[in-house]
Amino acid sequence: MIVVVPVDPPRAGLVLSSLTEKTSLTADATASLYEAAVTDVLHAAADSGGDLLINYRDEKTLPQEYVGDDPESEIRTLADAALEDVSTVRFERQVGSTRSARVGNTVTHLIERENVDGVAVLEPTVPLVRRAEIDSVAMSLRRYDVVLGPSSAGQTYVAGFTDLLDFTDAYASPNLETVARRSADADLRLGLAPTLPSVTTESGLCSTIATLEARRVAERPGGEATATIVEDLGLEVGSDGSLVVGRDR
Repeated sequence: MIVVVPVDPPRAGLVLSSLTEKTSLTADATASLYEAAVTDVLHAAADSGGDLLINYRDEKTLPQEYVGDDPESEIRTLADAALEDVSTVRFERQVGSTRSARVGNTVTHLIERENVDGVAVLEPTVPLVRRAEIDSVAMSLRRYDVVLGPSSAGQTYVAGFTDLLDFTDAYASPNLETVARRSADADLRLGLAPTLPSVTTESGLCSTIATLEARRVAERPGGEATATIVEDLGLEVGSDGSLVVGRDR
């Protein structure tokens, strides 16, 4: 199975913008959080039994206001810092005018042109993911044509495919129900993976923070880069379940 991680260059304002709109986190802070989450996701993907493909956005797919330094070099530098060895990692640019098109083009190319036995699109914003969840998707794809991992706000954190469906607007937010229905429309067998939160939303970030702390207490590894940035930024979960930033205390 090829594990595709679609990565944006971690630029302030471009990534995790909903957090800057709905919390007191700054754009620079969310960029650092995104970079840490990507680091943890890449580490889990490289540790898994799948082959890692980093699908990066380049100048042609970035909003005009974020076009600047070479995105590929920026993302390769991030991968070099995250992984001990990138010699076996594939780097390919995303192609398509929308996110649905970019995901669909990548999955279609790998299944139709390269005849791979399975493709998993793994979001870069789920630092709690471990090799166990990724490998379980590969196992499930022996039984199902599509395997979806539910995440925050009706999204998927992973979507595994051995066959194709109609990707037109399938990854418009939220995408879990849409991809499930498209799978049914194509008569594809659908399986589900365990649920994991994403740091793209305040509630998902709070769930991630709480789980990272529980893992620390239980001495269970995983998500170390995100745990470090959470501590550096002074992020906590408030008594009402909302995000508390260090300076807000």
